[in-house]
Amino acid sequence: MKTQLSENTSTTVTTLDEIAQLADYSLMESLKRDPDATEDGVDHNPRQVFSGHYVPVKPTPIENPEYVAHSHNLFQELGFDDSLAQSEDFMRMFSGDLSQVPAPMRQYGWATGYALSIFGTEYIQQCPFQTGNGYGDGRAMSILEAVIPDSYGGRHGAQRWEMQLKGGGRTPYCRGADGRAVLRSSVREFLAQEHMHALGVPTSRSLSLYVSKTEKVQRPWYSEGSRSHDPDMMVWEPVAISTRVAPSFLRVGQIELFGRRARKKEHPEAMAELEAIVLHAIDREYAETIDLSLSPAEKAVSLAREFRGRLTSLVANWIRVGYCQGNFNSDNTAVGGFTLDYGPFGFIEQFDPKYQPWTGGGEHFSFFNQPEAAYRNFEMLCTALQPLVESDSEAKQRFEEVRSGFAETMQKAIVDMFAEKMGLEAFDESLFSDLANLMLQTKVDYTIFFRELSSIPEDIEPLKRSFYAEPGEELITRWSDWLATWRSMLSQSSRSLEEISTQMKAVNPKYSLREWILVPAYQRAAQGDYSLIRELQEVMTQPYAEQSKAIEDKYYRRKPAEVSALGGVSHMSCSS
Repeated sequence: MKTQLSENTSTTVTTLDEIAQLADYSLMESLKRDPDATEDGVDHNPRQVFSGHYVPVKPTPIENPEYVAHSHNLFQELGFDDSLAQSEDFMRMFSGDLSQVPAPMRQYGWATGYALSIFGTEYIQQCPFQTGNGYGDGRAMSILEAVIPDSYGGRHGAQRWEMQLKGGGRTPYCRGADGRAVLRSSVREFLAQEHMHALGVPTSRSLSLYVSKTEKVQRPWYSEGSRSHDPDMMVWEPVAISTRVAPSFLRVGQIELFGRRARKKEHPEAMAELEAIVLHAIDREYAETIDLSLSPAEKAVSLAREFRGRLTSLVANWIRVGYCQGNFNSDNTAVGGFTLDYGPFGFIEQFDPKYQPWTGGGEHFSFFNQPEAAYRNFEMLCTALQPLVESDSEAKQRFEEVRSGFAETMQKAIVDMFAEKMGLEAFDESLFSDLANLMLQTKVDYTIFFRELSSIPEDIEPLKRSFYAEPGEELITRWSDWLATWRSMLSQSSRSLEEISTQMKAVNPKYSLREWILVPAYQRAAQGDYSLIRELQEVMTQPYAEQSKAIEDKYYRRKPAEVSALGGVSHMSCSS
């Protein structure tokens, strides 16, 4: 039975027992369990999962967990007291031990299968069985859904949150791996989620981060000073469990798995399973925007339209803040249209449309190609939804209109975003093209440049703070001409230059989570020093603010030459 709260009650959650009263396992209660699953969640060996929407799995706790960090901001939103993060039972649960959770919490979580598409091409080769039935959450498992009343977190209306462990051990989808995450990658994801939320970019959220004081695993990584393209050694790294939070962790690849099975008629329940997971996704992510009384075919059309809007907005936001996803497969694309899976991500420094931090990514997932990658993932969702609209000719026609409208919607999101970054009331293609060429030729730092531009300088001098090389006379002249043209356009606005500058600073962050800043944080953390993680947490959750002179000198600067081209800094493998 849920805790009943009056409308005016303000409540702070201080115990795990209170959180337990908010538990509500909608996915496990409304969707189909794998019929071959065990009753108790002890299901840790790789195997094929032929049907069903989820597999109950019991996490494998990390040994001797130690507190590293938690999100003060998310705790406040959830109405959780900060003291919870270091309390014994909360720490036990979110480091993977569910054996003592209070009722009605369950002593197991769940993992899900999904399909893999890379840039719009279906793959099954990475599945160890060559069937696609072994691909899914190999080391991620959700352990709780909780409905948080607005009286707890101060939100308007109750909000459902799903809490998922990353690094919680093996599942049937582990493909023979150890199911662990290391501290290095966990620190990166924890801070990146905090940072992206503060940037105003839709994202999964960070709840907590715990590390084992004794358990380590081997991973390929880069030796100190290595400029190798791929990792050149094996290293022992501490294991960690981070908990990420979102309205759901339903992915395009998940819908795609059931779409493929329905399309191929792989088993008698395939179409019913597709319809069930689509309706569940709508209920979890789009209940406020999609009429729940519509037919399944009409709901599929609405889902495609709403997802298109969220996805195009998301990618425009990524480019606005200089973020590159790196590995933008369909299984890394949230149906809810937010950033998910911070693996080989990176924040661009020297402007390069082909910037790609992941050594395995290629240009197809590069910085300026993210709109095209988004289109491929949108297409995969549409292909998965197609069986649901086939029997309704009117719905099918509207579906195809939504499908064909992606490019136009994406283009509008991008040009509107760049108009905002440049302080313009309307995008000017010629002005932007000239700017992009100047940025490339001058080798400018993307974040610093747009932040300095936000002060609407009268000459090139303030912009030089972002230049990685001193420009020659010809470039200086071109910059001066561009600035004059740009300022002339701004002067025609109904807003004052001061108002334009304020607006530009609200969309052009001062601080971004650069990889060379992250490296010392996780290196010190491996030695038991978490102070730099907490400092970065403070700085990067205020990315638009003018912070202290000491912070500015430390973090508002170009990438140091000595870390240029270093493995694990300028580029990295997907190892985590």
